[in-house]
Amino acid sequence: MTNNDILRRVRYLFNFSENKIVGLFKLTNFDIQKTDVSAWLRKEEDPLLVEISDKELAIFLNGLIIERRGQREGAHPEPEESLSNNMILRKLRIALDLKSDEMLQLFELVDRKLSKHELSAFFRKPDHKSYRNCMDQYLRNFLTALQLKYKNSLATQSTDSTNL
Repeated sequence: MTNNDILRRVRYLFNFSENKIVGLFKLTNFDIQKTDVSAWLRKEEDPLLVEISDKELAIFLNGLIIERRGQREGAHPEPEESLSNNMILRKLRIALDLKSDEMLQLFELVDRKLSKHELSAFFRKPDHKSYRNCMDQYLRNFLTALQLKYKNSLATQSTDSTNL
């Protein structure tokens, strides 16, 4: 999966406008322009598509965490220069406050059975002996399951928090 595809899927899931995405970046003290967001959201075949970097996607996901879970005390977390699917899955898990059982149920929605041990292997440190790379199909299946289960409720929650 490309970073742009992940951004588009998360945007669709929460029904985020381009202005909302700019706002998520501002939550992490990073400024981007609406034109940057427009370029990132273009279709893959569009010659004007601009690839969103790992660091920019990390900033976006950190903003999503802050928006959904609230501001942590202390300094903002530094965005990662390089993102793996494991890190993206972890950031989405944190943002949505998902427990292991809930994540396993989501994978079952798309006929992808995982054990608790397999799931926890995605969240281990890379040098741990039980660490497992989260392949593209797992991240894609997870995002699809989120859309199936939460599309309307997450978009409504996001709109409600924007109106506060």
